Amino acid sequence: MAKWELLRAARSVSRVAAIDCGTNSIRLLIADISGSNLREIYRGMEIVRLGQGVDKNKSFHPDAIDRTLRATELFASEIKKRGVQAIRFCATSATRDAANRELFIDGVKAILGVEPEVISGEQEAELSFIGATYQLNQIGAPYLVVDIGGGSTEFVYGINTVEAAVSENIGCVRMSERHLNSSPPSKAQIDLAITDIDNAIKDAASRVPISNAQTFIAVAGTATTVAAAALGLDRYDRDLIHLARISAEKTHQVCQNFLGFERSEIASLGYMHPGRVDVIAAGSLVLSRIMALSGASEFVASESDILDGMALLLAK
Repeated sequence: MAKWELLRAARSVSRVAAIDCGTNSIRLLIADISGSNLREIYRGMEIVRLGQGVDKNKSFHPDAIDRTLRATELFASEIKKRGVQAIRFCATSATRDAANRELFIDGVKAILGVEPEVISGEQEAELSFIGATYQLNQIGAPYLVVDIGGGSTEFVYGINTVEAAVSENIGCVRMSERHLNSSPPSKAQIDLAITDIDNAIKDAASRVPISNAQTFIAVAGTATTVAAAALGLDRYDRDLIHLARISAEKTHQVCQNFLGFERSEIASLGYMHPGRVDVIAAGSLVLSRIMALSGASEFVASESDILDGMALLLAK
């Protein structure tokens, strides 16, 4: 390549930072974007439980805001030292539901100098779809992308673009606080959770053809943790988990295991992030019920998700 071509290619690369702030975690991706190519520079996550009590109280707890802003300060330091050119901060389910969201938004703006976007469930779904499918080149399409978050679960159907999407309030934190609040949960608690989850899935299915996809892709921490369990990993390994195919039978078994474990048993698992210990049973139940009601024989676990979608669009 001629020198001028190298210089032109260098100028076409954008270094961006995408921050996804959900109900359970806040995550940062710093990446170099060139066209539709993404090169990861840094990826980090902090479990902050911003959505603590939001399902019940419809407002943020001061401690939850404090934890999240401290994590934002850590991310600001990473962004500053890595020469980022553009930042996008998206807040999702918990922030949509919190009446006092301005306290949080003002705090983030003071730290990062950018206005956080409180995105809709449909926007969240589209970003997750882009992130989960951009590397696949339509192989295995049409896709159903499912993003099980802390407050909500997004269902997205499409081939190369989103054709149908819906967000349902059945995230792992919300279901844990609402139903599965003992460890292990009782049968009565599980039955109530299943009723709640199934009703939401049936509502999603009325708007998104969840049984028509050739490939079911599940993104975010619940799905990748279930994949780690199904693969029998003794520690969390992103490379082994990414694009692993997990059967419905394995998924249902992992879910039953998590529902039957004491909290200490879950915490002792080598692949388990400490911040997921008390919500993974609920999250795995959501995933298990989606597979049961959609008739999916397997899911593909993807480590590429909403963050990747945010980064790719930020560079355009």
